[in-house]
Amino acid sequence: MKSNEKKKLEIRIYFTGIITLLVGTHLIWDYYHEGVPTHHILHREDLPGISNWWGVIVLPLLTWYLLYRIHQRLVNKERLGLPQNMTRIIYRFIGALSFGILISFFFTIGSDFPGYMMIGLCLVSFFVPLYRSEHLLGFVIGMTYTFGVILPTGIGVLLTIIFIITYKIVRTGMLYLISKKVRTS
Repeated sequence: MKSNEKKKLEIRIYFTGIITLLVGTHLIWDYYHEGVPTHHILHREDLPGISNWWGVIVLPLLTWYLLYRIHQRLVNKERLGLPQNMTRIIYRFIGALSFGILISFFFTIGSDFPGYMMIGLCLVSFFVPLYRSEHLLGFVIGMTYTFGVILPTGIGVLLTIIFIITYKIVRTGMLYLISKKVRTS
């Protein structure tokens, strides 16, 4: 294994370990204070609930998988001779983490702003590739404290699918039509 590959593997192991430790610590705190919460779908008590205990399994697995995808993207860029920029990946992660924290905050205070933020996010996804793994990871981690792991993961995966369709299909189609229109003019 190359030195660079080994270093990236160590980063994945450490980051996943830190996430596992944080989730486990939070669950232990909840257990000994008010009990581990259960979050109901659509925030309605008559719909099924999902316990935060699932977070100790799901978030570390999701973290490992998404970090692996980021690693694979970097390896593919390296093979193609394209520059690798870890700083951009870190900024994307921090941006998505901040966005998840803001949505959680506004939801907690009872504001309608999270709905507008999601609509804005869908509009931004037309111009920016928000479907990348670091965005999903930051978004889920940012919302985990408030909503547990399962609901942000489900919402994040659904949004990622929407972002892929928006950026790769709708955007590409519109750019193709615009370029065709410009050429015929």
